[in-house]
Amino acid sequence: MDPNTMMMLGAGAVAGLAAGFAAGFAIGRKAKGGAQQQRRGWQDGRRRQQRPAPAPATGPVKKTENGYEIYVGNLNYDMTEDQLNAEFSAFGKVNSARIITNRHNNKSKGFAFVAMPDLAEAERAVAALHDKEILGRRLRVNIARHPAETAPEAGE
Repeated sequence: MDPNTMMMLGAGAVAGLAAGFAAGFAIGRKAKGGAQQQRRGWQDGRRRQQRPAPAPATGPVKKTENGYEIYVGNLNYDMTEDQLNAEFSAFGKVNSARIITNRHNNKSKGFAFVAMPDLAEAERAVAALHDKEILGRRLRVNIARHPAETAPEAGE
């Protein structure tokens, strides 16, 4: 519609035309978008189900010179290494606790590695702290393992 026709129709008619156009556009988008949303696994704007947890590494337990490595994920970005050390010290001796940081701004990336010398203590800590809420976030705690394809052969 050209501007002269809009002036002759008046503001009410133009608003009605615009509303009708918007409603038609929304209906067309909804029909198309609905199929796309279902295909992606979304329903009513929410996830239908959570994604399954990734399969754990199948390689042997990762042992370093500091002891058995434990992966700690979903950390609060304000957590310090001392706080992390204190959480794991309740289950045994902790050789090291290091939070991985961004090298450019030195802020936490939200995960860490803790080394404990005894495998039994490490497994107890994993069982007790996995899915525990600390500083408002549920931790993901697992024994770190060598990736299957780079695992050292038996006897090496």
